Amino acid sequence: MRFWVGGYSSDMDGTAEGIGLLTAGEDGSPFASGPLSFRGAVRPALTSPSWLAAHPSLDVVYAALEGEGRVSALARTGDTSFAALGPSVEAGEAVCHVAVSPDGTYLLASCWGDGRIVRIGLDGNGRPMDRVVAPAARDPYGIDRGDPRDAAREDLDEPEDPRAARERREERMSGVAADQDAERRRSEIGLADAAAALRADAAAALRAAAGAEFAHLIPDHDRPAEPDLRGATLLTSAVDADAASRTSRAHAAAFLPDGRALTTDLGFDVVRVWCRASGRMVPDHEVLLPRGSGPRHLLVHPSGYVYVLTEHSAEVFILGADRAGQWRVRGSIPAAALTLPDDAGAELAASHDRAFLYAGLRGSDTIAVLRVAGDGGSLEQVALAESGVTWPRHHLVVRDTLLVAGQHSNDVASLSLDIRTGVPSKVRHRAGVPAPTRILRARD
Repeated sequence: MRFWVGGYSSDMDGTAEGIGLLTAGEDGSPFASGPLSFRGAVRPALTSPSWLAAHPSLDVVYAALEGEGRVSALARTGDTSFAALGPSVEAGEAVCHVAVSPDGTYLLASCWGDGRIVRIGLDGNGRPMDRVVAPAARDPYGIDRGDPRDAAREDLDEPEDPRAARERREERMSGVAADQDAERRRSEIGLADAAAALRADAAAALRAAAGAEFAHLIPDHDRPAEPDLRGATLLTSAVDADAASRTSRAHAAAFLPDGRALTTDLGFDVVRVWCRASGRMVPDHEVLLPRGSGPRHLLVHPSGYVYVLTEHSAEVFILGADRAGQWRVRGSIPAAALTLPDDAGAELAASHDRAFLYAGLRGSDTIAVLRVAGDGGSLEQVALAESGVTWPRHHLVVRDTLLVAGQHSNDVASLSLDIRTGVPSKVRHRAGVPAPTRILRARD
């Protein structure tokens, strides 16, 4: 099985020379459980293609060139080569994510550096065409507490209906509750150092009780956390996130079955819901998360719920829509019961049968396993396992295998998954890969 690997080049303090080719086991196999082999960079050379996304029907890959702030479209021409579909397109500062619409007519680029959401139209060959910057986000916890939909209504000259006004008042009341929760979180920060020491002792005791066979499931919490100094993954503490210098930091996008789109803003703690109209993105409404939580990546689940992993608070939030199509927070759960105070959420992926979720935690370098319970409206903590790499930036589930990209350890590791319990095993295979940040399965 073949995979394209995105990574950081020298402009982002990495060593990748472009999109890399990774193989797992034999070509043509539907499984990724075999030995891993890195085959080097493919042509043409790109600078810091940190995120890769595939066209839904064409053998075309889109790369977010994070250091350059541009998006490149590439058509596959061979086993180890692509051809550029025109020049790269400007997106925004530190563009870190690209998502292609299910019908392949446009993509959304999320920019961590300046908060931009950019819509780029695609022609029938997957070539980028027009480029439109979506309305900028406003901080819902800012001084003016303005509603981003107000600006959208002014642009469209549409009146606000009574139901929308009532829902907006309710959201503002939710914002007050979220502020109170933020105060509680800040009061807990002072206990972080003591908690870290207790967790280290607890982890050591649990490893001793578990024995050699199961000790790998207990993270080594006395290992010092490693800060991220590379571009768009630069982390801020919970205190900094609550400071007056809050900045919009768009981070990811996903598409809903009804044609709308969701985007996360890690800096403003909101998930934005978008409608598509005449080739542009129109703000529909927003879902507020607790101040300082930092929504990063999200997963649209077949149950109809959306799960959002936060970077700063390392939680998974459950979003659900009411009958009117308004999305709201239905619940949340810490990614794991035992985490480091400075653990930072990275990627969120589902098992092959969608019964489990896997949340990457940088800092403790672990993978948190959660079970999807009931109708999908609740989650349960299952386990916390070692990722096998340093700084697990991204991971991908392929049937019974979890592939994990270690950005700082310069490798990709494969872990077997127990299909009954969802728990990852120890590392089975490993391949050296320069500064990997994204793993994308190649089209067969």
